[in-house]
Amino acid sequence: MSELKNIVKDAQDIIITGHKRPDGDCIGACIAAYHYLKGSYPEKNIRVYLENVPERFSFLDPDGQIVLTEVPDSQFDLFIAFDSGSADMLGEAEKLLHSAKVTVCIDHHVSNKGYAGHNILDPEASSTCEILYGLMDYNDIDTKTAEALYTGIIFDSGVFRYSNTSKKTMEIAGSLIEKGIPFWDYVDRCFFQRTYTQAQLLGRTLLTSMRLMDGKCIVATITRRMMEFYGAQPEDVEGIIEQLRITKDVEVAILLYETGEQEYKVSMRSNKYVNVNKIATYFGGGGHIKAAGFTMRGSVHDVVNNITEHIEL
Repeated sequence: MSELKNIVKDAQDIIITGHKRPDGDCIGACIAAYHYLKGSYPEKNIRVYLENVPERFSFLDPDGQIVLTEVPDSQFDLFIAFDSGSADMLGEAEKLLHSAKVTVCIDHHVSNKGYAGHNILDPEASSTCEILYGLMDYNDIDTKTAEALYTGIIFDSGVFRYSNTSKKTMEIAGSLIEKGIPFWDYVDRCFFQRTYTQAQLLGRTLLTSMRLMDGKCIVATITRRMMEFYGAQPEDVEGIIEQLRITKDVEVAILLYETGEQEYKVSMRSNKYVNVNKIATYFGGGGHIKAAGFTMRGSVHDVVNNITEHIEL
């Protein structure tokens, strides 16, 4: 029996969830776990809750029959959190964590301290989906499960471009391709396709970006006014930080996304040697060594000055 099946075997009512503003790895893990467990235990009551799923990942739940967008008012035998580095990152789902009989966290964030009753953590993994794959029996992975796992892996590995990609990551991806999934389509959907609104927002953000610290740090800000002007949604911001990161000669990219009056969601990426997780943790956030985030209050000038004081170039 696979480890995942063993985790759920004694539970009847199960809730699967992930972090706020779910990304490809989080969504992929939740939906992959749902398909895998439903195929093995059709009699169990298995539900998935996530905040709004971005349009580009809608192919994983095309009929909208799997993911709930409102937190169920129930107590569950088993609570499984995927890809969430801390309890507060669960958002509205955190209350389900505290009321469930058994809790499990499966995650790859280096900042995760283990907030569930049972924690399966591997900060060396490319993604939570890579960890989840290791908890499954390969022969029981169907096409739907494979497509969700593959989507999560390519999302968090940047289609195998990031340094968290290992030989194991590539081997797992290859084994999922053998399930007959149209893997090329997922790469286009998750990384290259953009709506006209997303293209406009990206262009405006890059146009107003600035370089600091002898050009080794690049900073850009997305204001609420910009979002309103282009009619953009929060998911339209996804991917912009990566465009900043690949700017020639840049080591650290910083994106400030205005979420309230003098309140910013900060995303950071590094290319070679700066540990942005250390900086994010200092400011109450977390993530990975080369990709992390947090929330900060103040003017843009104050926020940028506070962050750059901690960047060692």
